[in-house]
Amino acid sequence: MPRATNSVARHRSKKRLMKRARGMVLARSKQLKVVKETVRRADAYAWRDRRARKRDFRGLWITRISAACRLRGVSYSRFIAGLTKAQIQVNRKMLSEIAIHDPAAFDALVEEAKKGLAA
Repeated sequence: MPRATNSVARHRSKKRLMKRARGMVLARSKQLKVVKETVRRADAYAWRDRRARKRDFRGLWITRISAACRLRGVSYSRFIAGLTKAQIQVNRKMLSEIAIHDPAAFDALVEEAKKGLAA
């Protein structure tokens, strides 16, 4: 009885790894042992940075909102507190977009927030 090998699956597995390591320099795209490590590490960084990107964007939105609030004479924290008391639920991404593209609407939100703080 002939010896059974796993060559087709093994070649497919290697090919898949090598394809993912394309564009890396030197041994990182050529030698299987190094390719495995490179791909594993790249996956770990990608996973980490997908989450970091969300944090970075939230920080950017808050900075934009804060700048727009300061132009209108209110701090970011007082603005958010006022919106909460006025029961206005708008996420920070949308607030940032409104502050940039529709200043009149943002003025109205600031006034509502000030009313919410006064009440």
